[in-house]
Amino acid sequence: MKNFPPSELILNPDGSIYHLNLLPEQLAQTIITVGDPDRVAMVSNYFDEIECKVQKREFVTHTGIFKGKRLSVISTGIGTDNIDIVLNELDALVNIDLKNRVEKTELTSLNIIRIGTSGALQQDIPVDQFLVSKYGIGLDGLLHYYDFKNNADEHMTFLHFMENVSSKTNFPIRPYIAAAGENLIQQLAFDFHQGITITCPGFYAPQGRILRGNLAVNELLENLHDFSYSDLRCTNFEMETAGIYGLANLLGHRAISFNAILANRVTNEFSQQPKVVVQKLIEMVLNRIVTLT
Repeated sequence: MKNFPPSELILNPDGSIYHLNLLPEQLAQTIITVGDPDRVAMVSNYFDEIECKVQKREFVTHTGIFKGKRLSVISTGIGTDNIDIVLNELDALVNIDLKNRVEKTELTSLNIIRIGTSGALQQDIPVDQFLVSKYGIGLDGLLHYYDFKNNADEHMTFLHFMENVSSKTNFPIRPYIAAAGENLIQQLAFDFHQGITITCPGFYAPQGRILRGNLAVNELLENLHDFSYSDLRCTNFEMETAGIYGLANLLGHRAISFNAILANRVTNEFSQQPKVVVQKLIEMVLNRIVTLT
């Protein structure tokens, strides 16, 4: 039985997990993740009952009941470095006996549902629309630190991506790919636009934006825009999805990423009502979650 010493599994004096500051009983099995800490309350305001509110650093958690279903909503902050913390600590809360520091014999699979904002890479995906990430392709390198294996569908999609995009694009780090939980797509996003989401390690140059610096990766948007495989295109940029998918799959959880399109990188438009668009997506996802089995 694997034992986790204090230097590896760090707990607070009250026994809560180090960064999230949560105790196991404060976490629901279905979890909504948002980037912005202020967006946690945008979600939990719909709850019929709130059991607890916990905050440490940028990690804010509200757990409560919505239409009879127990949910937790957690802010991750921006980027896959934070996702590495959040996903590992969520898994520890349900699959490690924190008091005895050993892995549990019976493991729990969480439903992890990201509600986030994103920029479209295709002209025909207008601002203020929604899409779900069938795959996440990470340009950040997080999954290379884990012994992560792709399934056959992921592998074939990735091979085509590397042949058709990486051969033209000087990526500083080798990309990786991970898929959404198929049953979550079937239950929650059956009528959404689906695509390949590109997860970047930054907002500016890693997404092809430039203010006063110089780009090292040229024609990034053009090469991603032109790629398609098996009726899927590279549809959007954001900063967490591939990390969430990869770690969820690795640890035995189910994950899905919903994206509110606030910018279109081809037409250079930005939403004039971003908060309204995000609110609408939150309402839609919440009302579908209550039917989740």
